[in-house]
This record gives sequence, C-alpha cells and structure tokens, in this order.
Amino acid sequence: METTGCGTAIVTPFRADGSIDEQALQALVNWQIDSGIDFLVACGSTGEAATLDEDEWLLAVGIVVEAAAGRVPVWAGCTHNSTRTLLRQAGRLCRLGGVDAVLSANPYYNKPSQEGQFQHFLALAKAVDPLPVTVYNVPGRTAVNIDPETVLRLAEAAPNIQAIKEASGKLPQIAQLVHILPREFKIFSGDDNLALASIGVGAHGLISVASNEIPAEMGRMIRFALGDRWAEAREIERKYAQLLDANFWESNPGPVKTVLNLMGRTTDHVRLPLVPPTSATRARLERLAGELGLI
Repeated sequence: METTGCGTAIVTPFRADGSIDEQALQALVNWQIDSGIDFLVACGSTGEAATLDEDEWLLAVGIVVEAAAGRVPVWAGCTHNSTRTLLRQAGRLCRLGGVDAVLSANPYYNKPSQEGQFQHFLALAKAVDPLPVTVYNVPGRTAVNIDPETVLRLAEAAPNIQAIKEASGKLPQIAQLVHILPREFKIFSGDDNLALASIGVGAHGLISVASNEIPAEMGRMIRFALGDRWAEAREIERKYAQLLDANFWESNPGPVKTVLNLMGRTTDHVRLPLVPPTSATRARLERLAGELGLI
C-alpha cells in the first residue's frame, strides 16, 4: 500500500427524513479533495456505518467513489461482528468496484480472543484478495484490543493485509507496531490528538475526524510532520487542539456534524441511537467555530 498522509473518515449526510443526502455527500467529497486531503474513508464510525442498512452502505460508498473519480484513494468501511455476514458484505463491496482498500474494525460485542480476531481478519483478507485490507483497532467501541503480535501474524499470513488504523489511544502500542511490523506495513493514527505523537514514533499518517471540518489544515499538519517540519506541524495542532477535543464533547459524529452544519456544509441530522448534541454543547461548538474562523 502506497497511501500515507491524512485521510478523512467522512460523515454521511442525512436529510430531515433520515435518508442519505447524496448531493451533500458529493459536495463534501469535492471540497475535501479540492482542499488537498490525501485519501477518503467512506462509511467508517464517523460515517455512522453501524446504522446504515446494506443497500445504503453500498450507496454511500458508491457516491464517494464516483465523486472522487480516481483523484484520491477511497477506502470503504466494511465491519461486522459475524464473520459470515462480513464475508457476504465484502463480496458485495468487491462487486461494486472502484474501492482502493477495505477498512474493517474488530468484531464488536462478541469479545473474541486474539485467535478469533486473527481468523476473522484472515477470512476477510482472503475474501477480498487482492484488495488491500486495513485493520481498524478501536477497543473503545468494540470492547476488544488487537495485540501487535496478532497484527504481525496477520501481516505474515495475508499479503493484502497492509495497514492498521490504531485507535487504542495507547502510544506504546503504536510504537510496538512500528518496531515489529515490516517497514512497508502502514500504521495510521485513529486519534486526531495523538497523530503527531504517533508519527513521531514512526506512524505513516492519520485517519481523521477533524479533517471533515478543516481538511486543508489537517492535511498540512500531517504532511509537515511526515516531512520533519515539526515546528509548523505543532503550530497547526496548537491552533486547533480544542476543536480536536470538541469533536468528542458528545458521541462522534454529533459534534462534527453540528460544526459542518454551522459551516453550511450539511445538515446536522444523526441516526438513532445517536441524538444531536445538547443545546449547551451546540452553543459551545458555535462559539469555538466562530473563534477559529470556521463560520
């Protein structure tokens, strides 16, 4: 996998009736690419993939692929806690075409062992081969962590498992991945506020929530860090540090959709069981967005 830099885990805009707003999603993709983002991730956690039915999920991925038109790589989220269901969905994704990589999170709820996770991701890799697979480690949402040794086993067992999105929040774990994995295996921070620290220990980039709102700035920050221009990277992080935190004042993607709505980019509708941020949080977000010049 050649991809490095900053990728946006893009939101899925909804209309008031709850349906996907195709035009808003197309416009977001074009703005992201025009702003210099390095790649896009459709239907991840920030894209509310867990509440999309299968046809909607494929529709959203297809919109992002079509709108991107080959200008940047597009990764598609494809996650399920039933391996059998995951493989069926992966087959539909492969038939859709146009996707450059698959991003798949740990199986949630079941709390599988390391061996269970190994077998799960290996089955996915075989099902989509030769399409590259990025393992998404997000224990805060799935209740299981994938150990670095298991990631190494997967990299050795399946050549198309070529990257990991590391959202454990554990910098020592990211450092261990850097130390034990082959140099060509890509490691991406899954946490905006750990991105520079992760690159400092050897990661290759970031899959970002905040780049939904500030794609140009987050892209520059990551490219500065990868280019050893640390003073410039830290200056951008310092300016937007509060926004990186604000996106998690309530459950993601509620806050980021609120800011995008304030910016005039999309609606702020989310799907149950998520609800919009409280009026107090919205007021705080509006004040912060104004101070940062986003609105």
